[in-house]
Amino acid sequence: MPATPPAGGARGALSLPAAVDVVVVGAGQAGLSAGYHLLRRGFVPAVVPDGEAGPAGSSPAPARTFVVLDAEDGPGGAWRHRWRSLRMSTVNGIYDLPGVDKPPADPQAPSVDVLPAYFADYEHELGLGVVRPVRVRRVERADGGLLAVLARAGGEEATEVTEVTLRARALVNATGTWSKPFWPRYPGQETFRGRQLHTAGYVRAEDFAGRRVAVVGGGISALQLMEEISHVGETFWFTRREPVWHEGEFDARAGHDAVARVEERVRAGLPPLSVVSATGLVRAPYVRSLEERGLLVRRPMFTRIEPDGVVQADGTLLPVDVIFWNTGFRAALDHLRPLGLREPGGGVRMEGTQVAGEPRVHLVGYGPSSSTVGANRAGRDAVNAIVRFLDGVAAVAQGASAQAG
Repeated sequence: MPATPPAGGARGALSLPAAVDVVVVGAGQAGLSAGYHLLRRGFVPAVVPDGEAGPAGSSPAPARTFVVLDAEDGPGGAWRHRWRSLRMSTVNGIYDLPGVDKPPADPQAPSVDVLPAYFADYEHELGLGVVRPVRVRRVERADGGLLAVLARAGGEEATEVTEVTLRARALVNATGTWSKPFWPRYPGQETFRGRQLHTAGYVRAEDFAGRRVAVVGGGISALQLMEEISHVGETFWFTRREPVWHEGEFDARAGHDAVARVEERVRAGLPPLSVVSATGLVRAPYVRSLEERGLLVRRPMFTRIEPDGVVQADGTLLPVDVIFWNTGFRAALDHLRPLGLREPGGGVRMEGTQVAGEPRVHLVGYGPSSSTVGANRAGRDAVNAIVRFLDGVAAVAQGASAQAG
């Protein structure tokens, strides 16, 4: 089943097998963790790094196989898209990938340079054979207890694309949130004559020089980027709710409690909380800088948008040139919609990493495993659960064969 040679992953005349035991969707931290633990449990890549299908199926006792599909043009996941001013010293809680420590890095080096290179070396050292760019479009239930993974190889903007269908016994979804920014809707939004952008579109503070900027959002990114922009432009901070500050050090206990709150929600089938909703805001150096300069002034959310500004809660018009939406991201799960996983509450009900009632599907980097350390653990837990599931299926098949004989 030929596909366009992918950039930054398996290369050559790519030939994907028709079926594998496990498909991993996404090669960010959680997806690479899953790949590492699959290797440790004896699975082999169905596509080897030179781009040819692996030989796993040719031996008398074939090993279980897996393939990692990634929509990006190269390694690094969402880190490929971070703004250059995000330095290694200010990155929020990066954890080593399992089995290979991060190399030492200059604290002032841009994370967009350091972390994708680290991910690339990791993929190469482990021989994961990540296939990219391949965008998974749909996952459906198929005959024989399998899942059908429908994908497009070659990327959205490629001149040549190939439609690919893989059959899998299990799926590890590690698509994260970066590809699905959340844009709120406000009355009059379409009439605004200035610029509107989301966190995902931020490049550098200099783009806002001399501008009046409405910064919307109560999270870490909103405050980090407002601090940057405030040195070249005039900023106005809007949030829907009064910020909740985490006083004191954010220690292991506080992190454990935050994860527990998120886990409780996903067990109930509710959408995961944002990081800040679970942890509160910490008075980091960029927060203290805003405070010291008298710029950490929260305004209630504006009620509507006019062509030249926003109407504040008190009814006055605040002229602005830019509305900067730091309003978070949603889990990128649209390709799983045919499986009907959403609960009435809007989330996916989870049992650990497994979707409740669907042992073939695991979500890693979702809910309580959305942190980098959580993603590593989720990759391990998902693989362990998949091994138990496949062993159980094999035992049932052997029993049925023995009875028939």
